[in-house]
Amino acid sequence: MKKIIIFLALGLVASLATIAYLAQPILSAPPRVQIFTPWAELLDPANPLPEYPRPQLQRARWQNLNGYWDFALAAKDSAAPNRFEQRIVVPFPVESSLSGIKQAVAPDQRAWYRRSFIAPTLAANEKLHLHFGAVDWQTWVWLNGELVGEHSGGFDPFFFDIAPFLHEQERQELVIAVWDPTDEGPQPNGKQSLDPGGVFYSAVTGIWQTVWLEPVPESHITSARVTTDLRQKQIRVHAAVENSVADDELQITVKDKAGEVVHGIFQLTKSNDYLLTLPSVRPWSPTDPHLYDINLSLLREGSAMDTVTSYFGAREISTAKDSNGIWRLFLNGAPLFHYGTLDQGWWPDGLYTAPTDAALRFDIEATKRLGFNTIRKHIKVEPARWYYHADQLGLMVWQDMPTGDISQSSIRQLWGILRGVPGEDIEFPLTRSRASAAIYWLELDAMLDALAAFTSIVVWVPFNEAWGQFDTDAVQVHTAQRDPSRLVDGPSGHKDTGSGDMLDLHMYSREADMPALPEDRPLVYGEYGGFGHLVPNHSAIEENERGFSYNFIANREDLVQTYLQQTNTLEKLISKGLSAAIYTQITDVENELNGLLTYDRRVFKISPEDISPVHRRLIEAGQPSTRILEADQRLDQEGF
Repeated sequence: MKKIIIFLALGLVASLATIAYLAQPILSAPPRVQIFTPWAELLDPANPLPEYPRPQLQRARWQNLNGYWDFALAAKDSAAPNRFEQRIVVPFPVESSLSGIKQAVAPDQRAWYRRSFIAPTLAANEKLHLHFGAVDWQTWVWLNGELVGEHSGGFDPFFFDIAPFLHEQERQELVIAVWDPTDEGPQPNGKQSLDPGGVFYSAVTGIWQTVWLEPVPESHITSARVTTDLRQKQIRVHAAVENSVADDELQITVKDKAGEVVHGIFQLTKSNDYLLTLPSVRPWSPTDPHLYDINLSLLREGSAMDTVTSYFGAREISTAKDSNGIWRLFLNGAPLFHYGTLDQGWWPDGLYTAPTDAALRFDIEATKRLGFNTIRKHIKVEPARWYYHADQLGLMVWQDMPTGDISQSSIRQLWGILRGVPGEDIEFPLTRSRASAAIYWLELDAMLDALAAFTSIVVWVPFNEAWGQFDTDAVQVHTAQRDPSRLVDGPSGHKDTGSGDMLDLHMYSREADMPALPEDRPLVYGEYGGFGHLVPNHSAIEENERGFSYNFIANREDLVQTYLQQTNTLEKLISKGLSAAIYTQITDVENELNGLLTYDRRVFKISPEDISPVHRRLIEAGQPSTRILEADQRLDQEGF
């Protein structure tokens, strides 16, 4: 009963629909039909996802630990099991088909993993980092029977130095335990549910991103991030170093396909910031996703102690008024309409984890092929390689913070709606437990730091609607101060408190009802559309089921016509001041049928050839030839 109340509240508030909407069958049973993507049959379970997992900070030496591990489930508070009777394919979640387990994990259980490996030969004082791309949610790590450490957080990368725990025998034994309460706990869990249905999806437990080893020198580079100043043709490289000594230097070389662009050697600074001026700058944009390579070496008496490679794109995101006095989103000093799709990042065979790197890239390629220039990564954080592909392909990304602890706000919203109070007018602020709030702040900062280097991310979305929304102004301001190079949305939906860089509305079935423009920021539609259509044999539900959508359309021709009519409506709103729109959504997910593609990624419900020209025309309508009014914000295009 609690689940039904929560879902009704979220569905109602998200759509701002009338009470008549309650008559629709918006809940359906969990998916019962197993389908697979085309990449599932290409998976090598002994060597899945073999690509280097951290494109923004690469070293030559590394060892992938993906593949077959021993596996067992046990009571949450019990010791490690004596026997591991199952085998799991890492890094696929326990509940997924590709893991080989496909078994639910209860909140009173822990998942146990075990494998052995041969450690690389280490030089004197060299460290050996054991990296996890992400594990959901609380993780304990033992090596050769000794506790190495633990970590809490389902979406951020972490590592331990395991060199002190290696023994002299050739093979080392690694044991990992994971506990995840899913939506019964206070932690961010996204759209996972122990009782999936509607817009809530299957639970995900355990290792779901690549596990790998990396030898590093005692003195080494720990991070590298580049921000750009297009006006001054400068880049600021923020590179942190561990265990440096006096007179150490940092060598930075920037290259592109034509060769070396700029080179510099710097004494290490306390700020870890290093400024270089480029002779000319080629900005990154969706139509020209130009990237620069950057090499960094930590020098000691002229010798390289550590070398890493990375990359960056030169771009600036801002808001400003156009020549008509309307606030717009600007990229590189010019107005640009952000037109994109909501992207949940779920897979019928791997759940949180794409079967292959090509599959991970496919959703971005499909979005680009459909003529969009933006992706809103919805209530999930992806592996680093997803953002690397977005950087390469040229899609702007609005990155959501995963949701957690939504029940209190949802029940309050439902009560308000039943009393006739619009969802966006429900009394705020909401509160969270002390533990829940503390976890949110920690995982928010972990996300901001982990993704800071990716060019494609232009907007942070700390809250989706009122899902767990609390301390709104403090969260918004903190996010903007921690990363001033990007915009901060909303919240996306409601309740808006005025502290975000844009007013974000969710306008299901009300797209044409554009309100008065805000006086101090752009107006965007963070969600709209949601036209559902079932393609038989490509869905996770039976053909005779309806599933969930905001507006179900049985006939494919009617779907195309309705979609095009809605796009025409948006085009008319651009001249009135609409600055962005995010369509729900790129693919179906389990019971939810709102996708432009089927859940198995085998069928485009609407042909890209039919709608990509329409989408490009809409984006062009949001790019007036006039530039921003303020002279100090105008970018000199000469020399770009």
